[in-house]
Amino acid sequence: MDCSKPKRPISPHLQVYRLPFTAVLSICHRITGALLSAGLVLLVGILLGAVMGERTYEWIRGLLASIPGQTLLWGYIFALVFHTCHGVRHLIWDSLRGLDRASLFRHNLIELLVAFLSTALVFGFTQGLWGGST
Repeated sequence: MDCSKPKRPISPHLQVYRLPFTAVLSICHRITGALLSAGLVLLVGILLGAVMGERTYEWIRGLLASIPGQTLLWGYIFALVFHTCHGVRHLIWDSLRGLDRASLFRHNLIELLVAFLSTALVFGFTQGLWGGST
């Protein structure tokens, strides 16, 4: 009698298995949700600091005007737009539309394109590139 373990297939680990694009975007959606929650805590801190007085307001303003501060703000805006686009896609899925393989890939690309273009539009309008001056 053979007491060895039965031969079963071994699941591929993450270094071998390539996640589908939809799965990668789903993971990114979860990560951006967590980052948006953390960003709200920072936003409350910024608002509290602004209320504390002129010195604190100027310090926060200088921090947000720096390159790391601007990177953080634009990353937050992109995360918000991306998270919203993915949520809209889930609403479309709830109507049982777009669930075939070709539609999934097309919607992945549309979702990313809309997220990047929306962020670029917000950037253009806030920087006075199109029709406004700040």
